[in-house]
Amino acid sequence: MEQELLREFHALGIKELQAVTQLHALPGDYINLLCRLPGGQVMQVLQNDKTYLGAQVCKETGGRCYGLAADENQLLVFEYGDGGSNAELILWKKRGGNGI
Repeated sequence: MEQELLREFHALGIKELQAVTQLHALPGDYINLLCRLPGGQVMQVLQNDKTYLGAQVCKETGGRCYGLAADENQLLVFEYGDGGSNAELILWKKRGGNGI
């Protein structure tokens, strides 16, 4: 499943994600950032009691990072500053479907 998820993340067209070659098991309560959604709402979107496959990769400019999280049903891409500050949900895509 990891290789399939990597292909899906690479296909999103975000340049920095091409550098991700491995996903790690990450507990939901560790990566479930309070984030701003595209509509302006602020909330957590992951489940604290679930484990996700994910990674972090720093953007080339601006001092921010992308955080990736995925499970069997969805792909998520967050952007955030130091320590997860000012997190924004960049992409939330149902696997096998269209993103929002």
